[in-house]
Amino acid sequence: MANTLNGKLVVAISSRALFDFEEENTLFEQSDDRAYMKLQLEKLDVPAKPGVAFSMVRKLLAFNDAQAQRVEVAILSRNDPVSGMRVFRSAQHYGLPIVRGSFTRGQSPWRYLKPLRANLFLSANPQDVRAALSEGFAAATVATHSARAADRHPTEVRIAFDGDAVLFDDEAERVYQSSGLTAFQQHEQDKALTPLSAGPFKPLLAALHRLQQEGTPSMRIRTALVTARSAPAHERAIRTLMNWNIEVDEAMFLGGLEKGEFLREFEPDFFFDDQVGHVNSAAAHVPAGHVDSGISNA
Repeated sequence: MANTLNGKLVVAISSRALFDFEEENTLFEQSDDRAYMKLQLEKLDVPAKPGVAFSMVRKLLAFNDAQAQRVEVAILSRNDPVSGMRVFRSAQHYGLPIVRGSFTRGQSPWRYLKPLRANLFLSANPQDVRAALSEGFAAATVATHSARAADRHPTEVRIAFDGDAVLFDDEAERVYQSSGLTAFQQHEQDKALTPLSAGPFKPLLAALHRLQQEGTPSMRIRTALVTARSAPAHERAIRTLMNWNIEVDEAMFLGGLEKGEFLREFEPDFFFDDQVGHVNSAAAHVPAGHVDSGISNA
């Protein structure tokens, strides 16, 4: 019987999202891929430092045990196959059981998301992320300058999401941008009992919810909704999650306050937001990624 990824949480990730290849990437941008390949080959036995999404990936893989393989992580990289050897060796060094990867030497790898049945795609390449989102995949561009995740929660995968244009569609955000805050608040109050449509990351949140329910006693998932909404617009967001039969552990309705300091206290392994300003605010404290979705990115 052929191997299958059915029923697994599948994360597809680029080498620069998983490992810190910023020094090598600078060489690539300044010269050509031959010099980059040569440097990677020279460093073949030097494990790359952990990157922005390393903590989240390591913890998700810890949901696998002798009873079940619940999570699959695959490398999707514009790297060449020679440089891919260092990626796999670095994963092996850190004890990450990553065995699948596609290395496309400069070509966009997002087209392999479909056969992987990926629930999430993380990359440092905005073009690849936009293409993935347009095909219906949850995808984010990692902010490579992000602070790395805290190590105080080794048995919890902590993931935080913005609401509008991330978990939810951008219906309400369009009202806000076209008519202002008062109109937005009234619109959401009037539609409090009408669930918002799904945004690009709703399937990922649902998959994490299933993983939490099916997971192991030694690992758990803690999720947070971190949104600029405030009361009374909070109610529609909460009722939408209830309608989806999905729970989050924390919800922060910040009324336009900077998100970074709140995320610093939550200490997520990753935070997803559609607005670059919020991503930069978060990245000063935690791993963060930009979801190029919705009216704010039109």
